[in-house]
Amino acid sequence: MQVSSVSQQIEGTARDNRRLYYLDWLRVIAILGVFLYHASDVFNTAGYEIKNAEQSEAITIIQGFFFPWGMPLFFLIAGAGTWFALRRRTAGEFTRERTLRLLVPFFVGTLLLGPIQLYLSWRHKLQTGVFDGSLVAFVADRFSIIGPRAFGAAGYHMWFLGYLFAFSLLALPLFLWLRGDAGRRAVSSLAQLCAHRGAILLFIIPLAMVRMGLQPFFPEEHHWADFFTFGAFFVLGYLLFADGRFAQAIRRDWPILLGVGIASFLVAMAIGMSLESFTIEMAPRTPLEFLFWGLVAACGWCLTAFMLFIGMRFLDRCNRGLRYGQEAILPFFVIHQPVIIVIAFFIVQWNAGIWPKMLVVFVGSFLVSIGLVELLIKRVGTLRVMFCMKGISAVQGQFVSAPHRTHAGSASVR
Repeated sequence: MQVSSVSQQIEGTARDNRRLYYLDWLRVIAILGVFLYHASDVFNTAGYEIKNAEQSEAITIIQGFFFPWGMPLFFLIAGAGTWFALRRRTAGEFTRERTLRLLVPFFVGTLLLGPIQLYLSWRHKLQTGVFDGSLVAFVADRFSIIGPRAFGAAGYHMWFLGYLFAFSLLALPLFLWLRGDAGRRAVSSLAQLCAHRGAILLFIIPLAMVRMGLQPFFPEEHHWADFFTFGAFFVLGYLLFADGRFAQAIRRDWPILLGVGIASFLVAMAIGMSLESFTIEMAPRTPLEFLFWGLVAACGWCLTAFMLFIGMRFLDRCNRGLRYGQEAILPFFVIHQPVIIVIAFFIVQWNAGIWPKMLVVFVGSFLVSIGLVELLIKRVGTLRVMFCMKGISAVQGQFVSAPHRTHAGSASVR
């Protein structure tokens, strides 16, 4: 698509002020991707709460492709939602809304479903010899974790909502500044730079600096390196929708983004496979290990931005499936991992091959999760409120399109 036609489309969007449905679609698709990722964790060669005895290297490699950009895509979309939310809310209203939509389901999932995951994880590790202590010792060991990892220690997969709530509050002063005259000028200057072909790749630099600067000191998953890297994607999501020229650059440069993203992944994978004792939770020490994390940052940015292009190009429409997904996506996210763990706890004990087990875990977990949403959560008023289902709501609220002005962009929402 030529830049002139992109500009015409943006101007048309400004006139009809319609929703950016592709952001909703990407969020729904990303949640389904997380479900598949967690279900396949049972059978990969890395760690998880429940592990099958027979594991698949192929599944680990496939998961490795999504590792650099899967969660960054989530946080970038959430940052975009924050841009639109702050167009129609004061700082106080925004804080109250994020507390209800993020902190409430975090505690609901943690307090109601966390103990189930904790108990079955302990039982499984006891049976397989990974842990040989009491449940009290297991709980004490898990809850001795401090820092941002505490979100995952307490809430398991709910760490995502904890991170989002923290980002929403920590970045709020920056976002309010960006709405002012000085902030708009800064965004406009950055957008003008991205008007040059390939300049959209410059966002790799701050992401790589954050990742490579913190990874040696906080190499564990969900520690400060992850926290600030995902926070950077959250801020970038806000910036990308503050000026229409960023969208133009992504549409124009999608082949560059795809090419650099794939190349970065392939080189990072080659480095990881060439280092015999290297793991992603090991602090980098050599230049090659630092290069690995720089390439992870490059891949993360490029493929996340490329997915935005896919959404803009192919997913900017609404149908019944999207409307259902918008309503069901948050409760589905909250309950899907406990369901996987319960089913996998029994399935891995079967005397069967890996593929039949995998089929049962995938299909069974999906059907049970959807069934619980449809037959229980949606039909009980208290549960609807606890899972933020009072209407079509989701983790980051309503995505409505904006008059993506070509300069100093600001967006209006209904």
